[in-house]
Amino acid sequence: MDTSENAPVIEVRGLHQKYGDFEAVKGISFEVRPGELFALLGTNGAGKTTTIEILEGFRAPSGGSVRVLGHDPFTERAKVRPHTGLMLQEGGFFTDLTVAETVRFWRDVSPRKPYSVAETLGRVELEDKAEVQVRQLSGGQKRRLDLALATLAQPKVLFLDEPTTGMDPEARRNTWTLIQDLVSAGTTVLLTTHYLEEAERLADRLAIMHEGRVELAGTSAEVVAQQGNRIRFRVPDALPADRLPLLDGVRATTELRKGQVTAEYKLGADPESTQQSLAQLIGWATHNRLVLDRLEVRSASLEDVFLEVAHAA
Repeated sequence: MDTSENAPVIEVRGLHQKYGDFEAVKGISFEVRPGELFALLGTNGAGKTTTIEILEGFRAPSGGSVRVLGHDPFTERAKVRPHTGLMLQEGGFFTDLTVAETVRFWRDVSPRKPYSVAETLGRVELEDKAEVQVRQLSGGQKRRLDLALATLAQPKVLFLDEPTTGMDPEARRNTWTLIQDLVSAGTTVLLTTHYLEEAERLADRLAIMHEGRVELAGTSAEVVAQQGNRIRFRVPDALPADRLPLLDGVRATTELRKGQVTAEYKLGADPESTQQSLAQLIGWATHNRLVLDRLEVRSASLEDVFLEVAHAA
């Protein structure tokens, strides 16, 4: 086993997980390096949460292996758990306790206590809720309390499962800053999220799962580059969609929304080729005396990539 400082903090090798005859995870592999934020993306049922639960030591895999800090999180839980923080989709609160009492309880059972109650609540902007019962918090406030408890002991590894669900935009961005600060301080983070902007903003690398398999992996830029560029515009009302020209051998896809047809060309990533296709389109429109409303040229987004993977089956 590699025990160097550059050894992966999280290793997943040929991981399988079955529930009866249903295989939720089908032989996935990835690793997360020290001080890295790795985002695991996918549609509902893709296998993300199952993978996280195995890495957290809540269940043994049906096949393959996982390691966290060099140890099996299921059979060597005592060696892993003191160094990890968990933020699950559903927090296990004692709802009759106040927010401050909840933090005090977690400090009492935590192996390390680097933050006071006031500091813990201040980091997630819940100071004014200290004497409020947990049951009275909003969904977003409960998620912020979840994050405070998950990071209370300054874990080496932090598992974040949909951390900003229910938060308003300001709280979400403040949470991003806190997570970025943790990563900058050396914490290794495995994140699942349905907010693709969140993954693009935070992740050093990411993987997209679909039906139990990792379909794409790499940096956000690497993954997006595989999808090329886009030319998009509103189709003039008098023009049948089947009269749109081919651009670089590519036919436009069309979408009807609120009575207006929008066309989109999915091109390669080469800028010169995209520029030539745009010139061809403008020349065609000029020749036919057409105005292409809301004409735009853009790179593919992570959302484009995600939807391509999700609709591939």
